[in-house]
Amino acid sequence: MGWDEAKFKHLGLWVPVLAVLLLGTCRAHPIPDSSPLLQFGGQVRQRYLYTDDAQETEAHLEIRADGTVVGAARQSPESLLELKALKPGVIQILGVKTSRFLCQGPDGKLYGSLHFDPKACSFRELLLEDGYNVYQSETLGLPLRLPPQRSSNRDPAPRGPARFLPLPGLPAEPPDPPGILAPEPPDVGSSDPLSMVGPSYGRSPSYTS
Repeated sequence: MGWDEAKFKHLGLWVPVLAVLLLGTCRAHPIPDSSPLLQFGGQVRQRYLYTDDAQETEAHLEIRADGTVVGAARQSPESLLELKALKPGVIQILGVKTSRFLCQGPDGKLYGSLHFDPKACSFRELLLEDGYNVYQSETLGLPLRLPPQRSSNRDPAPRGPARFLPLPGLPAEPPDPPGILAPEPPDVGSSDPLSMVGPSYGRSPSYTS
């Protein structure tokens, strides 16, 4: 009996030691969370891309239904864009109204395409400290710039990256609640003016107005 008591007493001393070691191990090596939802949370944004760099007027990037990309002085349905992350630092830009992707040709010209081409329609997004962003083609490395609004004999604008300010789109207004229709006045010429029996299919022609 003495040996058994000593053995249980010895094991009892190790229990708190093991507990401390296990607790320290759990704190030193947290279990990583591999949920893909945490990596791509908030990956889709609706924005207006506004710029005032080397432009003759302030402009918002606008993707029109015919595929042309222009700068509009004011926000419009065609200038509301959807920015979606493809991978860290790389996005695609989609016109919400026209369902056209913003793409860039080898000459740097912007156009809207109904089909997404990763080589032409993927842009790197660089965030600046002043809140503006700079975009460039991931494949070509060309900066994203709006075309000049009208031709000029002056020297062309510098081809460096233009700064764009992503402006949040206004939330959609809730639809108006359906109106309550006023009850129709009772038909005094009917045998059932309060519609308590049901529709009358044998109405006399004498009551027809």
